[in-house]
Amino acid sequence: MGEFAHHISGESLTMKMFHAIAALVGTALLAPVAMAGAPPPSKLDTTKVGDGLYVIHNALVPGNVTVMVTNDGVLLVDDKFEFDLDNLLAEVRKLTSQPVKYVINTHYHGDHTGANARLQAMGVQVVASSNARAKMVEAKQPGWPSITVENRGTVHLGGKRAEIYYFGRSHTDGDVVVYFPDQKVIAMGDMFTFGDDVPQLVDYSGGGSARAWPTTLDGALMLDFNAVVPGHGPNATKADLRKFRDSTVLIQTRVKQLLAEKKGRADIDAMLRKEFHWGDLHSGRGLDGLIAEMQ
Repeated sequence: MGEFAHHISGESLTMKMFHAIAALVGTALLAPVAMAGAPPPSKLDTTKVGDGLYVIHNALVPGNVTVMVTNDGVLLVDDKFEFDLDNLLAEVRKLTSQPVKYVINTHYHGDHTGANARLQAMGVQVVASSNARAKMVEAKQPGWPSITVENRGTVHLGGKRAEIYYFGRSHTDGDVVVYFPDQKVIAMGDMFTFGDDVPQLVDYSGGGSARAWPTTLDGALMLDFNAVVPGHGPNATKADLRKFRDSTVLIQTRVKQLLAEKKGRADIDAMLRKEFHWGDLHSGRGLDGLIAEMQ
């Protein structure tokens, strides 16, 4: 798809709770409204990252939300779980009385798309990559995007713009980044997570690829930005993103080294947990796929 616009053109959570929620996210079979035993909504805080641009953040899970405020409405990047929506909108109302017009999903996981259906009922347009939408349809998730992007798209709203780029596989096969050129800020989704408590997660069942990930990040790094909004974790810099990119190469190198030494699955798992801070979720979603890719 080319371009589309407003006038459419072209530790509050414990780690145990984090892994329990994240395991659900990893399946992307979330219907958050009906999810039994759902935890209470996350405690949110908002920081300013640019002119009319904010990040609504919480500890660990769900994902960060970027908010672009204009005189003609609000654009969100991701929308957390459904049960977080009331608190999310309360944070937005602290910034503006304008309604939400668009939400861009960086990928299909439920901690980034869980409020889609409720927002659509309010008249909000949901945007995602074609691959992310296909995964949502396949998983029978609520709130399928009505607008899809192949390689690049732009939302024009209230004299501001949010550029959407698909650079290839990484966390899943449908991850996009959202670039705000006027503010020199980029929202990365889970293509970049920042902090040892939220390590790189390769969702092979979602089409992710450790091998492709560094090249995908290279595409994002070609853009002109200073501030980075990760999918999870605190706001970061371009230097932080470059360091993360290096770690996506190193993880491949280390797995290949162990395979060359004839080490087994358990040895590789132990290395990933020690050196790259993997947990049960990461091993469950990514270990076998990573070994297969590196052979």
